[in-house]
Amino acid sequence: MRADLDRTVLTVFRRAGIWLVEHDGEDFGHTSDKEVAKAFANKRAREILDGGRPCQVRVSGENGFYSGR
Repeated sequence: MRADLDRTVLTVFRRAGIWLVEHDGEDFGHTSDKEVAKAFANKRAREILDGGRPCQVRVSGENGFYSGR
């Protein structure tokens, strides 16, 4: 039986020509480069994981995801 984890989700997406990351209703990491926005999201995800909480990074328009735990 699989335990249902309450995961924190960070979403990288594009709005008005700018890439940004959304986490808990807050946008951060505004940049014109998608890879830089993904790096912002992964850095925050690592901080969350190091704090002991499960986390997932989603990139809008891409398949797959990075998740911890």
